[in-house]
Amino acid sequence: MNDKEVTKLIASEETRQREGLELIPSENYVSREVLSALGSVFTNKYSEGYPGKRYYGGQDFTDPLETLAIERAKKLFNADHANVQPHSGAPANIAVYFAWLEPGDTVLGMRLDHGGHLTHGHPVTTMAQLYNFVRYGIKDKETGEIDYEEMRRVALKEKPKIILAGFSGYPRNLDYAKFAEIGNEVGALLMADMAHIAGLIAGKALPNPFDFGFHVITTTTHKTLRGPRGGMILTKGKVGNPLKQVEKNLENLPTLIDREVFPGFQGGPHMNNTAAKAVTFYEAAQPEFQTYVQQILKNAKKLADEMMSRGFKLVTNGTDNHLIMADVQTSFGVDGRQVQDILDKIGLSANCNSIPDDPLPPFRPSGLRLGTPAITTRGLEEEHMAQIAEWLEQAIKNRSNDKILNKLSNEVKEFSLRFPLPSDS
Repeated sequence: MNDKEVTKLIASEETRQREGLELIPSENYVSREVLSALGSVFTNKYSEGYPGKRYYGGQDFTDPLETLAIERAKKLFNADHANVQPHSGAPANIAVYFAWLEPGDTVLGMRLDHGGHLTHGHPVTTMAQLYNFVRYGIKDKETGEIDYEEMRRVALKEKPKIILAGFSGYPRNLDYAKFAEIGNEVGALLMADMAHIAGLIAGKALPNPFDFGFHVITTTTHKTLRGPRGGMILTKGKVGNPLKQVEKNLENLPTLIDREVFPGFQGGPHMNNTAAKAVTFYEAAQPEFQTYVQQILKNAKKLADEMMSRGFKLVTNGTDNHLIMADVQTSFGVDGRQVQDILDKIGLSANCNSIPDDPLPPFRPSGLRLGTPAITTRGLEEEHMAQIAEWLEQAIKNRSNDKILNKLSNEVKEFSLRFPLPSDS
């Protein structure tokens, strides 16, 4: 590459990834095949529209490519329809809102500070200005159990048009059957945002919301699914309650969603990204992917146990999935932002995060969010989790001691270099 500045930055980032450990639960490493697809000549091609209904010529290979991605996604998640064009998870969620709601309609979703996502109705988002978001949360911070009784009371009172199951910082499993029971009682569309756990569902390590009567699933295609940064929307046929609240027919939902993705608020899809998604769905359908996601869960549980044994207070006292939420303010008297910065110094990447009913502000919250998808991709197993927990503890306790932090940094680097990146193979 002639651009020396960009070349240097790419090389530096590659070195950072190779010499450190990625513990942010929403990040992962893609395969060489996915990287190759992302860098393919499909990046040159405009293809506004959908297969068979494009607005540009020269679609000889874009149509079969997108169709291949669609069919692989449907098979992987047992869906009847798939839209693989959303550029990320947020546009995927917004497309469903636009397809099903009228301005002012109500959506019931998880509170952000209890584990939900910004696009589930936080007041700072544009969607919160268009729709009426009401919220549910957890009943017991020690167990992480969601207050389903309160959810039902809110649903009966507010009559939401959508009940949304999903999270970005919740370490336990959702009871989809209870969501469905409440949704069917009030006639709401059942929507699951599985961005964080799509890979775990594809690999059959966690249940599929469609098996419980959900109508629509949105997801990103990276995180545990281990693909390119992008989004996807999946729908299932007419199931559950006939949704008496609304005039729209469930059978039209796929068409309504497609129209909102394009031409609603996206233009041409990124066909190189579509190619990478197709490769991702192929990889996720292989038997070894199931082994991989099971290892994610084993590693997460072991890491949680090792952290608790070292004095970390964990939200819900453990995890059922890939992510861990630690209350570092209670554990060590230091906020999550400070811990994030400390860990960066020794080559461990995690992110600060609010915890339920956090007394600290969002920019300097009490919590630290971490997980095991990326380190599992690199080949780490349960036997390595104690070492990671020890580095976490030592870095926090010795946060003002540069000599010890430098020693930990060298240890992390030496350890990390034993586990190649997927792109190295």
